[in-house]
Amino acid sequence: MKRYISIFALSLICGLAVADEGMWLPSLISERIGDMQAKGFELTAEDIYSINQASLKDAVVLFGRGCTGELISSEGLLLTNHHCGYDQIQKHSSVEHDYLRDGFWAMTREEELPNPGLTVSFLDRMEDVTDAVLAGYTGGMTEAQRDSVVKSNSAKLIEDATASGNGLRASVESMYYGNKYYMFVYRVYSDVRLVGAPPSSIGKFGGDTDNWMWPRHTGDFSIFRIYADKDNNPAPYSEDNVPYTPKRYFHIAAGGVEEGDFTFVYGFPGTTREYIMSDGVRYISELSNPHKIALRTMRLDIQRRYMDADQAVRIQYSAKNATVANAWKKWQGEMRGINRLGTVARKQAYEARFNEWAAGTEYEGVLPAMDSLYGLLEPYLFALDYYYEAPNTVEIVKFAGKVLSLAEKGTDSSLNAEVAAFFKDYCLPIDKESFIAVMNAFNDNLPDGFRPGYLDSTIAVYGSVEAWADDLFAHSAFTDREFVYALGSEDMDALYDDPAAEFGREMKSWVDNELYPEAIRLSREINLLYRDYMRGQMEFEPDRAFYPDANLTLRVAYGHIKGYAPSDGIYYLPFSTIDGIMEKDNPEIFDYNIPQRFRDVVATGDYGRWGEDGSVPVCFIATNHTSGGNSGSPVIDGKGRLIGVNFDRVWEGTMSDIEFDPDFCRNICLDIRYVLFVIDKIGGASHLIDEMTIETE
Repeated sequence: MKRYISIFALSLICGLAVADEGMWLPSLISERIGDMQAKGFELTAEDIYSINQASLKDAVVLFGRGCTGELISSEGLLLTNHHCGYDQIQKHSSVEHDYLRDGFWAMTREEELPNPGLTVSFLDRMEDVTDAVLAGYTGGMTEAQRDSVVKSNSAKLIEDATASGNGLRASVESMYYGNKYYMFVYRVYSDVRLVGAPPSSIGKFGGDTDNWMWPRHTGDFSIFRIYADKDNNPAPYSEDNVPYTPKRYFHIAAGGVEEGDFTFVYGFPGTTREYIMSDGVRYISELSNPHKIALRTMRLDIQRRYMDADQAVRIQYSAKNATVANAWKKWQGEMRGINRLGTVARKQAYEARFNEWAAGTEYEGVLPAMDSLYGLLEPYLFALDYYYEAPNTVEIVKFAGKVLSLAEKGTDSSLNAEVAAFFKDYCLPIDKESFIAVMNAFNDNLPDGFRPGYLDSTIAVYGSVEAWADDLFAHSAFTDREFVYALGSEDMDALYDDPAAEFGREMKSWVDNELYPEAIRLSREINLLYRDYMRGQMEFEPDRAFYPDANLTLRVAYGHIKGYAPSDGIYYLPFSTIDGIMEKDNPEIFDYNIPQRFRDVVATGDYGRWGEDGSVPVCFIATNHTSGGNSGSPVIDGKGRLIGVNFDRVWEGTMSDIEFDPDFCRNICLDIRYVLFVIDKIGGASHLIDEMTIETE
């Protein structure tokens, strides 16, 4: 084990990354700081991450369960993406108060809106705990025994780290496929209030048409405020709470940016698989993504048809539709990028070289064994993909499962809240049409031997999926709002055999009993071999820098502002402006219908201090290596100041979760000057700007 750890240390310290590739652990950033400074960063490693003094990490939060946010004032003001705050904005919206359509700006602290269930998490510290996690492990142990050691030791570390309470949360995360372990200790705040959001016609400008594309003109931001008790500690929502005072907040650089400027993204990227072998990439690009895209296309088409016809349905399904569409479009770009780069063939060639090098070493046979296991695993993965994209997406079925689960716990207050939330945003015709579409595909595409018996027997009874849907949606009690509202937990036993409940139960039983056991067994065997393969790669390429795959832990990515050429004869400049918004403006198209207030301001040309050369900067692109979870991340200049908010990647570069291509991979950032322009000139909320520290040089 000591030899393996030394190999990892050598790879991290001495290696060189390709171009601006990499998602680096903040606690190890001292090993990259020389390269960062050579590229334009003017601060120190201690300024980025420190446990002894306030550092930039203290101005960055995990927002909710999958985004990033940053502090922008000494009074707890927090900036993130509009799409990260979308669920909260939507929950506060109604036909009478449509904050999605009209935007929302709290003009006083009393008008700021609480958001039950929303949290933000500050990283207190991270540390390498590999030795402590593996204490007691010996080479002769089975993998199950090793897992037991890891879980027991991790639980003790977490218990010790959070013993003082006070909002602390900790996790021990595996890195490099279990070759290293890090503990992350967070302080979690749960009183987070909505302060401001532009209309969706700004915050989602371009909608799904522009999603993942460049040039981009989306004002993708929303503003919240963190509240704490009088001692600045985490506390549940209370009118007695006061704005949180951060250890550090970002000063804002409003002087402008240029191509070639240094950029630094600090955030919580979600998932990458940079070291996955060729079999895994082939499954993603040739089998999984094409089928998932087709299934989501059906659902999106149905949702949009109803949303276009009814404003109330548009509000109900805006967040749902955006969630479905986001991955749908990303998968398309990812698949195209993998094919364009020839990633499968490139990895196969690399694996052939690795196999040749591994002959006679402890790594001999690792890749052939993985290849064999992937062949066995693939049909199980395919069936699981279809389960999660088809039967598991039927809204009334998921609702039935949640209601019955809550009823078993006897929590009527939670049950009532679940019922109210579901029916607020439910449209039965959408759900029924979606059921018919995805279940027909489910029936047509699952191979023999990997089909639930319940599916075949039920279709045999009804003769078609359409007839099955007619019966289920006509006779399920869970479609009856008033009936379900009137029920208490003691009444739920009678609904056990409800057709929606039966559907969910039978499908889950199929997954739990016929798919998961074998899929988990094979996956564990593959992951065990990945541990060896990861170590082997580091010995095979001792001069390469190996950063750990993203896993929603805090990372540093740095690069510079740069355009790109997506195809022959085309070069995209790295900036977009308000002129592009006006070129796209079309009142007849929902995604491009900007507010009249916006048109009026542009007509006057009154851009205030946010204008530049008779226009207003909107977005820019850079070479930072980002992923899902980096949404809302601060984009920082060489002086450590906020210049933008990360919100997307270009479509041609979405394969960066698997292979980073410096020619195509660009992260899309909202220029901070556009944020300030919208707050000031469109929202009329200049009192928020007065809280910020703005520098123009």
